Amino acid sequence: PFEKVGNNFTDFYNNHLPFDLTNAQKRVLKEIRNDLGSNAQMNRLLQGDVGSGKTIVALMCMLLAKDNGFQSCMMAPTEILANQHFIGITEIASELNLNIRLLTGSTKTKDRTIIHEELENGTLDILIGTHALLEDKVMFQNLGLAIIDEQHRFGVEQRSKLWKKNEIPPHVLVMTATPI
Repeated sequence: PFEKVGNNFTDFYNNHLPFDLTNAQKRVLKEIRNDLGSNAQMNRLLQGDVGSGKTIVALMCMLLAKDNGFQSCMMAPTEILANQHFIGITEIASELNLNIRLLTGSTKTKDRTIIHEELENGTLDILIGTHALLEDKVMFQNLGLAIIDEQHRFGVEQRSKLWKKNEIPPHVLVMTATPI
């Protein structure tokens, strides 16, 4: 369980959030915080239109993971979407002391080596990427939260590979703009 709301979440919410959250975002965030704080693994679907703020909710969940000593990852089905998430999250979280990296099929070998080392030694806080996150070489020190965007674009076996990236399965948040 993520037992505390710490400095990363609180500082971001109070000082760096670029807009006010909607009531729906606040409600969903509270529900997710309750799930993350329970003794059961969260497995939640976050559905909303494009531009409705799913990514900001996801980032705040990743901040809760960081506050509790865990790493997070976000997997998107295409390099374009993974890049979009990486750029957006990196910009919004620029004032925070977070190590955020991007891993896709086109990530250079030198950069991959750095990412793998930082994942395993725990200095990488958030990894955003594509199916490349599922590679056997991608091993986290302490993955606590796995976020999957446009989850219907991934197979069940692909998604379950993320759950096996940690000794204890991470909390899972799947996001979609497509009504299911």
